[in-house]
Amino acid sequence: MAITLVNPDGLPKPEVYRQMSIATGSKLVFIAGQVARDADGQKIGEGDLAAQVEQCYLNIGTALAEAGGSFDDVAKLTAYVVDWTPDKMALLGEGVARAAARLGIDPVKPITLLGVTALAEPDLLVEVEATAVLD
Repeated sequence: MAITLVNPDGLPKPEVYRQMSIATGSKLVFIAGQVARDADGQKIGEGDLAAQVEQCYLNIGTALAEAGGSFDDVAKLTAYVVDWTPDKMALLGEGVARAAARLGIDPVKPITLLGVTALAEPDLLVEVEATAVLD
């Protein structure tokens, strides 16, 4: 595997993500921010943060499969959440857990979470981008 996930000594050791990934592969894959749209562009989970997070992760899985990889190859995620407040963490986690169950993956990755005022379309509550490294 091209990615080793680490919580280094001297840094906090969160359970829901890792502080860093060490990539040894040779093929970089940069996935544009994914939103709650299916393959036909239809809206998924309007008003439902957990459902939208789930769809973002499923879309990332689809993109990685096209590149010959899987979610295991993700080195880094960035999530943009509209009007972020800490009370939304449970919904974010629920969406990630549902996607992980559907994809059969361990979703624990280095991730940066950013609160934003808006995304490209008013119904979007979250956007998730990924960087992956494949052998």
